[in-house]
Amino acid sequence: MTISRRQLLGGAALGLGGAAVGVGATSAVAASTAAPAPAQGRETEPFFGRHQSGIQTPAQAYAAFAAYDLGSDATRETVGRLMRLLSDDAARLTQGEPALADLDHELSMSPARLTITFGFGPNFFNIIGRPDQRPASCAPLPAFRIDALQQEWSGGDLLIQVCGDDPMSVSHARRMLWKDSRFLATQRWLQKGFLDARGSQDTGATPRNLMGQVDGTVNPKTMEQFDSRVWSDGSPQWFDGGTMLAVRRIAMNLDTWDAVSRADRENTIGRRLSDGAPLTGSTEFDAPDLAKVDARGVPVISDFAHIRRAHTGGGAPFLRRGYNYDQGVTAKGTSDAGHIFTAYAADLTKQFLPVQQTLADQDLLNIWTTPIGSAVFALPPGASEGGWVGQGLLE
Repeated sequence: MTISRRQLLGGAALGLGGAAVGVGATSAVAASTAAPAPAQGRETEPFFGRHQSGIQTPAQAYAAFAAYDLGSDATRETVGRLMRLLSDDAARLTQGEPALADLDHELSMSPARLTITFGFGPNFFNIIGRPDQRPASCAPLPAFRIDALQQEWSGGDLLIQVCGDDPMSVSHARRMLWKDSRFLATQRWLQKGFLDARGSQDTGATPRNLMGQVDGTVNPKTMEQFDSRVWSDGSPQWFDGGTMLAVRRIAMNLDTWDAVSRADRENTIGRRLSDGAPLTGSTEFDAPDLAKVDARGVPVISDFAHIRRAHTGGGAPFLRRGYNYDQGVTAKGTSDAGHIFTAYAADLTKQFLPVQQTLADQDLLNIWTTPIGSAVFALPPGASEGGWVGQGLLE
């Protein structure tokens, strides 16, 4: 049966028990171990599963984070209709198939590991009339003394995160999902970022930010670590298998950073720039020896170095999956560049906030960085084939 866009937007599709979702994705057959690898650009990441893709997925080269405000006519029913529509198109696009009403089929044929991930902001739960179902840490972050937040980069009711190894596929998918959403939502902000191009670094290498630092060394690596640090264990029940996300837009003063010597840069971070190893270690993944002092009795890793502040800030480890941004120069002729910092955690209050507070208090890196945007979202668990993201909350 072919389901029209009009049916999906109207009430008729609601009675089909989710049959329309995954029409495109179900045609993707799992390849046998003997099958040749897909051509570059044709690789796919799964859409359906216990967890949403784009979180534990190895980071792709490009990302677009788009936040939307829901309109005054949004209800639990209309938002559920929207999420069903978005899930259907996301399932198609991630498998290299066009969205339901996409006339530019060719732009969907090379997904390049495209992932599409959805999140709900704090006010989302009030809009759908279920404030009691908001996860405990789904709330705006408290004000930190280093913040200079701008509304144009903060807040939002609905997040659509699109990541992939091809900027064309990311751009096209984002546009298709925006077209799905505009009957009920307006875009609040859009943040586009990048990492190293695919193939320019060793597979699995820790990405670097625009200051030259490796970023994400202490990320979880195993399934057990993701289960304990990232995925919710079911509080509230519909959130089982989901995660919390904090998005922080951090402006970097690269012009003054350029004037800092390499040795001072390494002392600021507490790691060598060449390989990311702590100043007390020999490889990137060595644990820093915070008690080690030099011949003068001075700590090798400064009391205010970023790595020391992060390690002694309390809380528990979480996943960082950030991206760089570069908007050129401002009207004043200064660099407009920085980092889209993302923290994925089972509980932001217990894991992320203690670390962030310690960094805000006494981190040398604060001399060159300023948070200008902040938003928090609850990312629901994944959907099974025939279902849609957010179904456990919205039905």
